[in-house]
Amino acid sequence: MKRYTDANTYNNHVPSVVTIGTFDGVHIGHKKIIERLVEAAKRNNLESVILTFFPHPRMVLQKDTSIKLINTIEERIQILEKTGLDSLVIHPFTKEFSRLSAKEYVEEMLVDKLNVRHVIIGYDHRFGRNRNSNIIDLASFGIQNDFTVEEITKQDIDDVAVSSTKIREALLEGDIMKANKYLGYNFMLTGKIIKGKELGRKLEYPTANLYIEEDYKLIPKKGVYVVKSHINNKLYFGMMNIGNNPTVNGQHQTIETHFFDASFNLYEKKIQIEMLIRIRDEKKFESIEALKNAMQDDEDFSRDYINSTV
Repeated sequence: MKRYTDANTYNNHVPSVVTIGTFDGVHIGHKKIIERLVEAAKRNNLESVILTFFPHPRMVLQKDTSIKLINTIEERIQILEKTGLDSLVIHPFTKEFSRLSAKEYVEEMLVDKLNVRHVIIGYDHRFGRNRNSNIIDLASFGIQNDFTVEEITKQDIDDVAVSSTKIREALLEGDIMKANKYLGYNFMLTGKIIKGKELGRKLEYPTANLYIEEDYKLIPKKGVYVVKSHINNKLYFGMMNIGNNPTVNGQHQTIETHFFDASFNLYEKKIQIEMLIRIRDEKKFESIEALKNAMQDDEDFSRDYINSTV
């Protein structure tokens, strides 16, 4: 898959089949659309192209810092690379770009830059300044500019019965298994390992403290989870705690993972951790000893789960 960080840099002269969207999560519904896109491109000897935008429009137009996304942009790229897509165009979303009229958007972006011949798009797609144009308008522009429009109907979308919103809700409820089912892969957290207070080491459960730079990344509900990660080309399982460490009066939320049967120094390394199942809520225990006993129970649960599923 070829990646372009701006539609202006797209330089493939082969005409394209394009679909447009945020594709947050790249879930099983999205993959159904992408499969349709890739098949149509192959059938007609065209280039399959996804046009997406970053930052999220709400971050730019509404200065909405509360919006949380399932994937960071790098995670989204990583997942899309596995779909068979020819090209991914990530166009910067700015206030100036948002002011393009529908006609300017279609002619400058789709026709001039992407050399579009066919567009596959959802029935409810809106575009242009103030999002005031719809799929009927797009089809009209297609007649004028020699491209066709294929509609993804409401029934097609509803048949999948999944949406990015449903996945976000599942993650915020801590229902990782439901989220993973909808995603078609394990929800992941990607970040750098930084030094913490090393309390886990004192409890004989040393942890890797994950720092996620992207503040728009959705973090699941506080609690303890079974996780896995590929580190140094080897698969490791472990248990992760998301929370404030109330037993020791922690003040800030941390993401700490204890990897089983592992001995390595991960400080300053970037790793990706996949979340498998939630064990329990984060709790404030009466003593450090009670916390340690609970962590032993968490480890027992985790190892039983891993042994029964791997």
